[in-house]
Amino acid sequence: MKTRRFLLAAGFVLAMAFTLSCSTDPDSGGGYTGSYGSIEYGGKTYKTVEIGTQTWFAENLNYDPGTGNSACYDNRASNCDIYGRLYDWSTAMGVCPSGWHLPNKNAEWDVLMTAVGGSSTAGTKLKAASGWNSNGNGTNDYGFSALPGGYGYSDGDFSNVGSSGNWWSASESDIGGAYSRGMDGNFASWNGYSKGFLFSVRCVQD
Repeated sequence: MKTRRFLLAAGFVLAMAFTLSCSTDPDSGGGYTGSYGSIEYGGKTYKTVEIGTQTWFAENLNYDPGTGNSACYDNRASNCDIYGRLYDWSTAMGVCPSGWHLPNKNAEWDVLMTAVGGSSTAGTKLKAASGWNSNGNGTNDYGFSALPGGYGYSDGDFSNVGSSGNWWSASESDIGGAYSRGMDGNFASWNGYSKGFLFSVRCVQD
């Protein structure tokens, strides 16, 4: 009887530990059931995922190039571990590994939006199933696992971690600005921002 009680108790503890570990996984509860690839870069292994005809990083980039302008949110390394690093546009342009690059607006980001059903629902389908504030989690149907890294200003301030995500494109909006893909709510929108803003980066395969 004691042995049976011990096994039941041990099983319960293991089940609780598994539940807790899964609840912190951005993929937990999401609709994606496919497989991931991987790539080693800068001492870190990143998951990659095929969506339509493209292969994307399935995580925000967390690589310190040692040059340019980039930072962890609030200058805390723990935020880089969760949300990836934030980069200004010129730094973002050269930060992806060989064989990968910063996606442009029309031929790559917009192709992704079309592959997942359009911009009006892409925010939901591409966002991670946990990690977003105020009931903002997505369904992660395609394994993209977008997380809300917030953004940084050129003066060193930061804003909106946990609530919104912005990812640079390689396409300029004007001489001083470039387009970023934003996710907030169900919608995935295009906006032009000053190149001095610090945003998240996703790399797409050449």
